[in-house]
Amino acid sequence: MLDDFTLRIDTNEHVAILGPNGCGKSTLIKTITRECYPVVREGSGMKILGQDCWNVFELRSLLGMVSNELMSACTGEATGRHVVLSGFFSSTDIFPNHRVTPEQKDLADTALAQLKISHLTERAVSEMSSGEARRVLIARALVHNPSTLLFDEPSNSLDVFARHSVRQTMSLLANSGIGIILVTHDLSDIIPEIDRVLLMSGGRIVADGRKGDMLQPEHLAALFGIKVELAQHHGYYHLW
Repeated sequence: MLDDFTLRIDTNEHVAILGPNGCGKSTLIKTITRECYPVVREGSGMKILGQDCWNVFELRSLLGMVSNELMSACTGEATGRHVVLSGFFSSTDIFPNHRVTPEQKDLADTALAQLKISHLTERAVSEMSSGEARRVLIARALVHNPSTLLFDEPSNSLDVFARHSVRQTMSLLANSGIGIILVTHDLSDIIPEIDRVLLMSGGRIVADGRKGDMLQPEHLAALFGIKVELAQHHGYYHLW
């Protein structure tokens, strides 16, 4: 649940939203993608990409989403190519009512090749590792050339190798110039290219600033409610 707050994120900005489970991070992402709608209050307002009113399918064509909910929805016999193509239709597979153009098919294959997972084109999601399926979801998020990518707990449930692979991919995408909004409770997800961090608790943004200023033991101890120690290595932060 979100409480009343003010937030502005510019296009092409690289931002991490950090907070404990249940603080409202995923609800904020769903509000941006118009899966959830805020309660209208006098004096309140919300604009996404400069507009306050959207056809939801047009909006989602400008955003790329990677989340655990999508991961759970992409099951069964859907192939890697079909999952990527579903990004054009805001679905998780290609269904009889969908009409795929040759251009869309070429773009899907290009997205799979960009992430070096062309070998998953014809493989069913049920036969993929969790790391492979997550990279297919990233290709799905990229296929329609969005202006911003939204990552919701991208390394959750992945092993060490798969987490490293996903974080490398996020770094490559950030360096390509695309905007990234990352929500996570794990500091290790915050790639070096992210330069702004928002701390979130109880449905509110409680702090917002430069990564180096926000990721300090005193701030994180207050955020997570425990005494913490912090280390930095090659631009990544680690908490214990």
